[in-house]
Amino acid sequence: MAGHSHWAGIKHKKGRADKERSKIFSKLSREITVAAKLGDKDPDMNPRLRTAIQAAKQSNMPKDNIARAISKSEISGDKNYENLRYEGFGPSNVAFIIETLTDNKNRSASSIRTVLQKNGGRLGESGSTSHMFNNCGIIQFEKDKISEEEAFEIAINAGAKDCINQKDNFEIITEKEDFYKIKTELEKKINIFSYSAIEWRPINYIDLNKEQGDKILETLSALEELDDVQNIFSNANLEKIEI
Repeated sequence: MAGHSHWAGIKHKKGRADKERSKIFSKLSREITVAAKLGDKDPDMNPRLRTAIQAAKQSNMPKDNIARAISKSEISGDKNYENLRYEGFGPSNVAFIIETLTDNKNRSASSIRTVLQKNGGRLGESGSTSHMFNNCGIIQFEKDKISEEEAFEIAINAGAKDCINQKDNFEIITEKEDFYKIKTELEKKINIFSYSAIEWRPINYIDLNKEQGDKILETLSALEELDDVQNIFSNANLEKIEI
């Protein structure tokens, strides 16, 4: 029986992993379709599409799925998605910024509000939390791609705000408006990025204890389950929590 229980546990974990992967692929496909619909179908001519495809490849999304997502952008009468941002607070008054790609803003607002309220938080007005974050571009690549001197030189010449020498990566920080321009410059020297995206970085972090941290993780997990949600940012210092 022990063996059977163990196998049941493995199947459960695999089923959960498959479900999570399917949800990630669905969100990545939506971003690819929208990026292709709003711009050129050729990734070389469309920085947003190129970035979306790179993110999909980093998540091991099959090439056929990527091709289908691009083709879907040509279908007339397909749903019209828009990028909408929601701001609010989670448990322990942790600030949240939630980015969505949705064809129904009322549905998105309602589902996000429900999740936050169920976890002791609340949906706020526009601007209620965004002032606690910097909206910036982040580009990371492994140190073996180019030298430190070259990384800093490219960053400065391209107009980046900063270039940080991390343990395994160089991290270039850009203004939101300059992200794609600087990324395109870097692509002339670097083929693969560890990570690249426009994100909201907290100006200050909130330290939490284990119980508070677990509640925040539950809230994040519930928000990630929502189909419309693409990205979630918070000012919780989760790295200091023993998970």
